[in-house]
Amino acid sequence: MNIEHGKQILDGLSMATVVGALVDVLPALAAIFTIVWTGIRIYETKTVQRWLGKDKKRIIVEDE
Repeated sequence: MNIEHGKQILDGLSMATVVGALVDVLPALAAIFTIVWTGIRIYETKTVQRWLGKDKKRIIVEDE
């Protein structure tokens, strides 16, 4: 076995370790992003905007 072959094996093991770490982390990140996205979507609904008083159309009057 030459040095290059050994490096490739170690690179493969390193990538497998990274993928393994990401697999454990991704479900938590996906859950956080899902919660944030759902919160944004709920905030944008007409009902919530009405509750917050932000659904009123603003009339801009320009002085002449």
